[in-house]
Amino acid sequence: MKITILTIFPHFFDQFLDSSIVKRAIAKGVVAFEIVNIRDYSLDKNHRVDDHPIGGGAGLIMRLEPLVSCLRAHSSEKTHKIYMGPRGKTFTQKDAIRLSKMEEILLVCGHYEGIDSRFQDYVDEELSIGDFILTGGEIPAMAIADSVTRLLKGAISDESTKEESFDNDLLEYDQYTYPLEFEGKRIPDILFCGNHQVVDEYRHRESLRITLERRPDLIEKMVYTRKDYDYLQSLKKGATEESKKEKEALQKGKRFVPEK
Repeated sequence: MKITILTIFPHFFDQFLDSSIVKRAIAKGVVAFEIVNIRDYSLDKNHRVDDHPIGGGAGLIMRLEPLVSCLRAHSSEKTHKIYMGPRGKTFTQKDAIRLSKMEEILLVCGHYEGIDSRFQDYVDEELSIGDFILTGGEIPAMAIADSVTRLLKGAISDESTKEESFDNDLLEYDQYTYPLEFEGKRIPDILFCGNHQVVDEYRHRESLRITLERRPDLIEKMVYTRKDYDYLQSLKKGATEESKKEKEALQKGKRFVPEK
């Protein structure tokens, strides 16, 4: 995949491209980035890309000409063009998956008080990362580029993306590692029972519980089984008992492991 980012602050992305999963994905040839300075396409002798809003108002507006020229010079018919703006659709994991299947995406970072609204006709969609205002689109562009890159084949192990928050509209279950106990906080015994099916069922129930507790709006959107429905109803009534399978697994399985 190729990801192109149009910005007036190209150096903003230096550390992003030279760190962690993104750096390794670039080295493997999984993804290629092109960071383009919009100012290079300004016809102004001082490379200005902004002007005062027509009709009055605070701040400055990014001009149409350098934006369009820059966009055309770094995109083709197969490029999916995205403007990072506060009025856009809220970006979700489903969008990350959708974009990760494309051959080329281009992210346009706005700045100042916004862009000339006519620029909307030159992009395919507008995306936002939340209901708040930032000084520019660079942080949202990095967030989207990161979330898309990690989904690309070869960027990280397939196992790492198999079960994550927002898969099936649920938040991820709690994860643990050693020590077994720390300041009185102990890893749940069920995770040591040795029965993978029971552990999977326990984790699914925990995902339901955590989602209901922290993001009930996601529960309202999801399609769940009768078993999930009954469990959610029991949670709403305050019931937190272990399932019959979990009790049996704890009785039969290996409850404790050596301290590391």
